[in-house]
Amino acid sequence: MKNFILQNENAIYFECKFSCDNVIFLNLGKERFFITDARYTIEAKEYAKNCEVIESSNLIETTKEILKKNKIKKLVFDPNDFSFSTYSKLCENLKVEFIQKPNFSKEKRLIKSEKEINLLKKAADAGRVGFNELAKYIRKNGFDKTEQFLYFKAFEKMSQSGKLDISFEPIVAINENAAKPHALPTSKKLKLNDLLLVDAGIKYKRYCSDRTCTSVVNFEKFSFKREQKFKNNKHQKVYDIVLKAQLNAIEKARSGMKASEIDKLARDIIEKAGFGKYFVHSTGHGVGLDIHEYPNINSKSDLIIEDNMVFTIEPGIYLPNEFGVRIEDTVVMKNGKAIIL
Repeated sequence: MKNFILQNENAIYFECKFSCDNVIFLNLGKERFFITDARYTIEAKEYAKNCEVIESSNLIETTKEILKKNKIKKLVFDPNDFSFSTYSKLCENLKVEFIQKPNFSKEKRLIKSEKEINLLKKAADAGRVGFNELAKYIRKNGFDKTEQFLYFKAFEKMSQSGKLDISFEPIVAINENAAKPHALPTSKKLKLNDLLLVDAGIKYKRYCSDRTCTSVVNFEKFSFKREQKFKNNKHQKVYDIVLKAQLNAIEKARSGMKASEIDKLARDIIEKAGFGKYFVHSTGHGVGLDIHEYPNINSKSDLIIEDNMVFTIEPGIYLPNEFGVRIEDTVVMKNGKAIIL
């Protein structure tokens, strides 16, 4: 792609290894321009690779001047990347054809490099440390704490007390709140033998981790391990079905399959068990600089899965007003098979 424009932070970081919250990035043939304001130019000149850093108090006008100077006729952009206001100002009095190509940066990032996979592995390892530290806290002090307080603790433990950024706001849900896939924390308190769902991740050098664990609350032996022994028989039954579905998809996923076929590997197990209508989301999503990238692992995607793609496998069953179970790992396709990061 010869000429394109970006405003999304992660898309720009992928191009030049630096970004900030006020930047326009132009790629015009072999010339690349990082246009930002005076707050960021010192760092941009130090860290941004293979591009000219331009300081501006009006990013849109400077961008238009560069486009006019270079006599650009056509420019590719992602319509998800720009607000209507910014796009309108860019187009005003400018004889450039803006060509929509939704998510073209995410498409460029579908196949991860070995360096990226290594960063994603380190993110996953650091995320696992966070889960272990949260489990330790729950064992010692978790009894009678609210979801809201445990959410705060998830934030603290996942980030290693602020050393790392989190990749998304943690989900901490007890019993019936876990029946909401993206539950908000409430004042409900944690009790013995409750079901607890935690979905959390961190960033390592901007690359994300993503993992979900569902556990039985036993304060002496509490853990986020996959082997869980629930006191409630229905909890156990649903948990075992979800785990079977997740393992089936991980063990049988192959490069060369359609994304929809991997979704089917998980979904079929849950449907055959009679809980199909309670699996209300896709089986997974890509993970990288964004927490949600390509590929989408859903029933409609014909995308062919290839080696070095990284995505989650996270089936779930959600029984309204009762409880929910989700089990999630991030995998990388290597030598044709899925390996948990």
